[in-house]
Amino acid sequence: MAELRLGPLLRYADGSSATVWVEASRPCAAEVRCADGAGGETQTFQVSGHHYALVPVTGLTPGSSSPYEVLLDGVRVWPLPDSPFPESVIRTPAEGDTVRVAFGSCRWAAPPHGEPDPVGQDALDTLAARIASAPDGERPDVLLLLGDQVYADETSPATRRWLAARRDLGDPPGSEVADYEEYTHLYYESWLDPEIRWLLSTVPSCMIFDDHDVIDDWNTSAAWVEDMRATPWWRERVLSGLMSYWVHQHLGNLSPAELDSDPLYAAVRETPDGTDELRAFASRADVDPPSVRWSYRRDFGRVRLVMVDSRAARVLDEENRSMLAPGEERWVREQVLDGPGSYDHLLIGTSLPWLLPHLVHDAEAWNAALCRGERGARWARFGEDLRRRADLEHWAAFPASFEALVELIAEAGSGPDAPATVCVLSGDVHHAYIAEPRWPEGSEPEARVLQLTCSPVHNSIPLSIRLGFRFGWSAVGRFLGRRFAGHGTCPQPSVDWRRTGGPWFGNQLMTLTLRGRSARLRLEQVRAVRGEKARLAVVSESVLSEK
Repeated sequence: MAELRLGPLLRYADGSSATVWVEASRPCAAEVRCADGAGGETQTFQVSGHHYALVPVTGLTPGSSSPYEVLLDGVRVWPLPDSPFPESVIRTPAEGDTVRVAFGSCRWAAPPHGEPDPVGQDALDTLAARIASAPDGERPDVLLLLGDQVYADETSPATRRWLAARRDLGDPPGSEVADYEEYTHLYYESWLDPEIRWLLSTVPSCMIFDDHDVIDDWNTSAAWVEDMRATPWWRERVLSGLMSYWVHQHLGNLSPAELDSDPLYAAVRETPDGTDELRAFASRADVDPPSVRWSYRRDFGRVRLVMVDSRAARVLDEENRSMLAPGEERWVREQVLDGPGSYDHLLIGTSLPWLLPHLVHDAEAWNAALCRGERGARWARFGEDLRRRADLEHWAAFPASFEALVELIAEAGSGPDAPATVCVLSGDVHHAYIAEPRWPEGSEPEARVLQLTCSPVHNSIPLSIRLGFRFGWSAVGRFLGRRFAGHGTCPQPSVDWRRTGGPWFGNQLMTLTLRGRSARLRLEQVRAVRGEKARLAVVSESVLSEK
């Protein structure tokens, strides 16, 4: 009899359809049945000895909330017996509904039950507990996970014990994951957490990778890639990382129509074992990044999300360095500008912040100039070493791409059909803040534009990060940054910006509430009082638009 190994994850959901992701213990028919009669069924597909299904659910009624169950070969496997959680439901939006978007990034898996948590309570665990305690109350309509869903290079003590039983950790890559099977263990560790498992079964989710999903500083520079490709264990690592991301995260980002037209998805499902097909795809994605698109678009009524791959789509040649390959940049532009007036709010999801503390921005632009050779070969070698040590590879480290995004946002936010808000949603930097750009007089877009950054969901926040980012936002830090920029002969950015909220440090989530042309933002952090359950406490609330 087939058993449910992982999931279900409710991924896509619109007014009439949804997709539910599961992993089973053997080949079988996976089925979703909703209480209102909607449902769907599909056969599992196989990758590297694992059996998965992305079940399309059709016949849903707009504006409804329907409990569902999962069956494998006709046997009910979800909800779990004696589950302490409410029924998992598929909620479908109705036209004109309020849209609540919760987002964050950087989540270490919670430790096994009974073991101490070195970084405090998980914000997603705490969100799950709140929703479970009031299942008919407020909940996100979608959860955006903006990178570092798993940490391939920073494994937990429990995972290190599992790895040590499998192979000699004295051999490279040591306690980091090495292959596809070890990646699947990371997802089990993260997604079998009872609260997370239930949360992801009942709140739709959108995901994008960042570096730790593969390795710290992934695709920092051409020299970095060359060094890694000369490392014996790297090829298996990167292929396994891309394969497991496609299976566990990317597929669920796509709509049923996109899945129907995806040739790789069809090929993997049509063969008894899709491992070779998927491995060839991952190899192509690694050596020819422009041939693969990980970015995607989702529309939630009159809210548009364009999720941008700011990690794998890079051009790393120092003379033509770009966050996005030309074809990828064109695609993002087309999605943002498609159908003027068809959306009230534009969300641009990118794991890496567009607007950083001024000191960090200027230091990254300076470093990019050094690596490009603006101050000679000696400084270029110094710049490459510094870039890797200090993680200087955000949008500011790709100056042309930074400016292209400035121009695109201004164009999207201008004119009679401009949306009320344009929000860039990011994580990565282990603190939260709000930053607002200011265009030169006479060129300001009509939309309100904001950088909204929120991380971590569950991770460490060393004192060095707290002090460093506070200083980075300071007037002294800004002055020092301009000195760096002057040394690199870096031009001033075409926009200025100011921090209008934060910095906030802690395990946290941001939530956007969007209705019509109004927009509100809430930041919540985990608060734990001895003897009481952890809760999400409101740290900041602000009105972004009242139109």
